Amino acid sequence: MSSQPLIVSIPTPPSSPVLYYSPPSPTLCKSLKVIFTTSWINVLLIFVPLGYIAFELKWNTTWVFVLNFLAIIPLAILFEFAAESVSLRVTGCLLNTTFSNTIESIVFIVALKEGQIRIVQASILGSIISNLLLVLGMRFIVGEIYHRGQSFNVTAAQTALSSMSLAYIISNDDEKYKEILNLSHGTAIILLITYILYLLFHLKTHTHFYQAEEENENDEQPQLTLIVSLLLLAVVTVSVSFSADYLADSIEGIVESHELNKTFVGLILIPNIKKISEIVGTLASPMKNKMDLHYAIHSAVGSSMQIALFVSPLLVILGWIIGQQMTLFFHTFETIILFASVMMTYYLIQGGETHWLKGAIFLATYVIIALATYFYPN
Repeated sequence: MSSQPLIVSIPTPPSSPVLYYSPPSPTLCKSLKVIFTTSWINVLLIFVPLGYIAFELKWNTTWVFVLNFLAIIPLAILFEFAAESVSLRVTGCLLNTTFSNTIESIVFIVALKEGQIRIVQASILGSIISNLLLVLGMRFIVGEIYHRGQSFNVTAAQTALSSMSLAYIISNDDEKYKEILNLSHGTAIILLITYILYLLFHLKTHTHFYQAEEENENDEQPQLTLIVSLLLLAVVTVSVSFSADYLADSIEGIVESHELNKTFVGLILIPNIKKISEIVGTLASPMKNKMDLHYAIHSAVGSSMQIALFVSPLLVILGWIIGQQMTLFFHTFETIILFASVMMTYYLIQGGETHWLKGAIFLATYVIIALATYFYPN
């Protein structure tokens, strides 16, 4: 008789339940506390009422400009904080990028309403260059300090960079301004259509290019309730509108009293109101590997692309409606620095990896452009 193996059944204890930690939802009190403690830059909120007072009491235009310039910086940080809280509840890389351009768009619209067309044109260009060189360079350096060998999806970045080549018109001074204006109106419509196609590319046909960023965002938890987030967005938007109005009103005075050219004010000073808040955020929150993809690409390259394809044509059409002759015409010098910035960014990110030296090159280029703009005559 063949022996059968003895099989002994040993009962196993029931498996312990797996516990998942779910962070508590933010309350009203916690939300209000977080608003005022989110950044040390909030101490600059004192300049918001001071800027209003300076304008109403007709202080020197330099004081009006400086106080309202400083006032918008903490407001931009609060707006970005509230916008991030909303975007975490919705799906959000693209939404977050859209929110990040809102403060700048408000400043542009107010300046356009005041007839500061040259300032608006230079500020649009300056915002793009600041994103590509100043913000991206700073994030490459800080990211390298905390995490070596950062990598990202180069295809998504280069697609956004390529689209920016459509946005601007270069012209000789002897061409008729009316023809440039008509060309700008037609180009603006085409750019908006191109932006819609980009949204289709991002959200529908090629979502796999952006999946890593979206998954990264899902790890974060909102620190504000939805109601508080929306109220904060509304309050900050109104406050920025007033500060931007007073800022735009003081530009002529500060240009005349300090012998600055409008190109420098628009290209360097105005865009960096928002960029200062982004740099502070970069220094305060060290990025990790996959987070660099989201911040470095979608908050810099993606933001620049959105300004080129959405904000600038929208301003042209808005100027068309309200009777301001806003165009996409830029002088040769400005077009060259835009082209150089886009091409430099395109080639330096080509390998899909970053290091501190690339960041240093970006920053050095931006400083050179700032110096050239300061000494460049109107």
